Amino acid sequence: MTASPDSIHCRPGCGACCTAPSISSPIPGMPKGKPAGVRCVQLDDANGCNIFGQPGRPAVCASLQPSREMCGDSREQAMFYLAELDRLTS
Repeated sequence: MTASPDSIHCRPGCGACCTAPSISSPIPGMPKGKPAGVRCVQLDDANGCNIFGQPGRPAVCASLQPSREMCGDSREQAMFYLAELDRLTS
């Protein structure tokens, strides 16, 4: 898969995509998924994913590609964007 021209690398310490949106897929430690606004139990203290690259990581998480539009210039902007997207698609 090639990255889109708008894709970027994750901002270290952000974790917005693992907090703001709801995830309906089972996650190790969260068998019913997670509601919007709830921190994923797989985030470590530095907001990194404990199951990154592992088979138990939900496909929706593995397929997410960070972009300038989604991530903005700060964690706060990313949280707002992702929460609004979740609200509009729920």
